[in-house]
Amino acid sequence: MYLQSLKPAEGSVKARKRIGRGTGSGRGGTSTRGHKGAKSRSGYSQKAGFEGGQMPLQRRVPKYGFKNINRVEYKAINLDVIQALAESTNETVLNFDFFRAHGLVQKNDKVKILGRGEVNKAVEVHAHAFSGSASSSIEKAGGKTVAL
Repeated sequence: MYLQSLKPAEGSVKARKRIGRGTGSGRGGTSTRGHKGAKSRSGYSQKAGFEGGQMPLQRRVPKYGFKNINRVEYKAINLDVIQALAESTNETVLNFDFFRAHGLVQKNDKVKILGRGEVNKAVEVHAHAFSGSASSSIEKAGGKTVAL
């Protein structure tokens, strides 16, 4: 076997349609575009969302609500997750890099600690925000909360 002898499997490569090469080719005349209308003309391009003149969906459905440009999205981490991590790794300082190393957050996320579950171990937790119940539960266990 040589490089020059390689060729694709039988029937795997099709010849492209040669359109507009006379009536004898079977694809002359209208060149598979049908008769008349915008779609048969050169330079035709349909606007995004155009539905043939019928009122398009994005105009039929009413506007609703608004997007708050000042909204801050937080990645939530609950106390039961923190407890499990603290027990399994024997770490006392849980910061952003720690959460990232364990796959809980990504590089540009902001972290908020929420109060589901309990913490029995004294841990120092660094995060962007804490719920009231979460911070009180951490401090009750002898830990510390540090806002980033």
